[in-house]
Amino acid sequence: MRRREFITLIGGAAGAWPLAGRAQQARKVSRIGVLWHAASAEEEAVYLGALREGLADLGYVEGQNIVLENRFPAEKWERFISLAAELVQLTPDLLVAVSRPAAIAAQRASTTIPIVFSVVPDPVGDKLVASLARPGGNVTGLSNMALDLSAKRIELLKDMVAGLSRCIARECRRSRRRQSLC
Repeated sequence: MRRREFITLIGGAAGAWPLAGRAQQARKVSRIGVLWHAASAEEEAVYLGALREGLADLGYVEGQNIVLENRFPAEKWERFISLAAELVQLTPDLLVAVSRPAAIAAQRASTTIPIVFSVVPDPVGDKLVASLARPGGNVTGLSNMALDLSAKRIELLKDMVAGLSRCIARECRRSRRRQSLC
């Protein structure tokens, strides 16, 4: 009888041990440093709310399993640099840089912490990434205004709208005629 109780106890403990380890891992609180461009959380409220919502959709809730360290440089270059350095001193798990100056300052502040940027028109030209296809290093992000893509966008537009060039030329001629009548 005691032997069965002992085996049951050991078996239960062995089964619960990995679960306890997973629970401890699940309790890890990640720190995300965010370098905005405006002067305050109120000015960034829409975007800060969207960031929190997006993280929550992925299962990250501020105060439970993540901490957001927000910094607001008020669009002053020297503050971008000092606040990026301040965020790096906090040793976050990730840096988010919202704007070109924020991304450049974050890249200069750390070569090891992963950096994700947004709203950077030309990340290749700014030497934030090696190329759009293979960013390399610790910096990556989203650039919907990349200059490298402009020619491709025009090509796709022409493919989607057959005869686009003729339509534009025809409208230009009509426009010139209207101007000459006025």
